Amino acid sequence: MNIYVLLKRTFDTEEKITISGGRINEDEAEFIINPYDEYAVEEAIQVRDTHGGEVTVVSVGTEEAEKQLRTALAMGADKAVLINVEDDVEDGDQFSTSKILAEFLKDKEADLIIGGNVAIDGGSGQVGPRVADQLDIPYVTTITKLEINEGAVTVTRDVEGDSEVIKTSLPVLVTAQQGLNEPRYPSLPGIMKAKKKPLEELELDDLDLEEEDVEAKTKTIEVYLPPQKEAGKVLSGDLSDQVKELVNLLHTEAKVI
Repeated sequence: MNIYVLLKRTFDTEEKITISGGRINEDEAEFIINPYDEYAVEEAIQVRDTHGGEVTVVSVGTEEAEKQLRTALAMGADKAVLINVEDDVEDGDQFSTSKILAEFLKDKEADLIIGGNVAIDGGSGQVGPRVADQLDIPYVTTITKLEINEGAVTVTRDVEGDSEVIKTSLPVLVTAQQGLNEPRYPSLPGIMKAKKKPLEELELDDLDLEEEDVEAKTKTIEVYLPPQKEAGKVLSGDLSDQVKELVNLLHTEAKVI
């Protein structure tokens, strides 16, 4: 099987985010593979090990994303591709990323494309479905189980308060939800092998794309941190007095009644 994983470099989930000049400050910040994309990498490796084939991880970004691609190779992926847009795309959005990925994938004859359900930095969940739409292939999001049998695909996807089972066929794009698997840690032999595995670097010119072809359709107006939470109040006294005070606070301060 020809399997591709869509991978994004994101902030470490343990990082304390700061804002500088209207942008997230990346100085001295730690970056990781987007956690949902780790599920995608793991699932791709398991599918390859069961059905044969090859796993290629693909990322759109800058040279810094090479570290995360090497981590995916150390986990067990076979090849990696970095589409470097540092000099071409200053403020891309989901349209930009999906357009670039779809252009790269259009002639790759992919059987299975797996991405993370969302990226923890943006959380839009748009890139996977947009790529599938441009490739004109079916897609299923937020999957927690994937079964492939002679080209027939059965997936279980997470829905509000329940799950649903969907049947489709290859080629297909799916996005991984927590619970799909337990991503492995790169082993020392895996890390050593990753250094010798192919990592190809491309630019927009290699995909016959111009900057205006991938120009963002949205614009970020403002970036800000959520307001700091204030300490809660503890009511005291008789129960009837507490109820009166609570009603008053809900009306005057919380303004919910």
